[in-house]
Amino acid sequence: MTTFAVIGTNFITERFLTAAKECPAFQLGTVYSRSLERARTFADRWGASDVCDSLDALCSSPSVEAVYVASPNVLHAPQAIQLLRAGKHVLCEKPVAPSAAALEKMILAAKEGGALLLEAMRPAFAPSVRVIRENMERLGPIRRIVIPYCQYSSRYDKFKAGIRENAFDPALCNGALMDIGVYCVNLMILLAGRPKSVLASGYFLEDSIDAYGSVIADYDGMSAQLMYSKINNNVSQCEIEGEKGSLVFGPMPVPRTAKIHWNNGEEEILDLGVGQHDMRYELECFLAFLNDPSQALPYQHNSHLALQVMDEIRHQVGISFERRKEHTKP
Repeated sequence: MTTFAVIGTNFITERFLTAAKECPAFQLGTVYSRSLERARTFADRWGASDVCDSLDALCSSPSVEAVYVASPNVLHAPQAIQLLRAGKHVLCEKPVAPSAAALEKMILAAKEGGALLLEAMRPAFAPSVRVIRENMERLGPIRRIVIPYCQYSSRYDKFKAGIRENAFDPALCNGALMDIGVYCVNLMILLAGRPKSVLASGYFLEDSIDAYGSVIADYDGMSAQLMYSKINNNVSQCEIEGEKGSLVFGPMPVPRTAKIHWNNGEEEILDLGVGQHDMRYELECFLAFLNDPSQALPYQHNSHLALQVMDEIRHQVGISFERRKEHTKP
């Protein structure tokens, strides 16, 4: 049994704790929040025995062995580094860091503290992606991969009404690329590795975040097309196109259905084996890696490759984690 603390009292943490019920080795001990009242309310709901509003206290707590970090994106790296140096194992929500350089500092902190660091990148651990990857070679030479993920933000209507919430503040490392596109880039890396080059474009909301974007990634003999957005939905699925047929799957970010369309007209349905609560897979791997953090190295490598690609996309599109003119007031 491993005793966890959670940082964050949002719906993502609730979804994580729901999935954690399927992992007998998980035990929730502490809830951290900047508001003790909010922490106590959340702890009562989920059966945690302790609450905390100080990261220093969390780091020094002998009862906390591991921490699930689901704070705002901008806090992931500094919080994780402090926890890792204190010897706390960290499962950090996506995006694990704002940049590849920041992730390198986090990995170094994990080594210094003898602790495990893992990005909670759902498709990296889901059985569906393994099945899709195993069937790619059956398609013959792959010529194109298409990965769309567009999700209308529940807060966008308020934005259009003039109400600016944190989700639309770029200084918190928010935006379509960091919140949605991160899944597209990571899935591309999982399926095809790092591309030779990328060509990116994007659109910004006035005085706010990048709202949508697209990327064309070049590989030897193949290309990948990524489309992501926070201001519209899409109904199209992902597709891997080979010379013998195409594999269509979805939804993002964790595919649950997949079908191969062969060139001769036949179709084949693949069993992706995904359960109801797909966040359990990242937690199961995290728990399995605790005795040997080196098992996380391939996953850290993939996260690092994805962030390198995202760094280049941000450079091309002009995404900056700075407040725009309407956010300059304290």
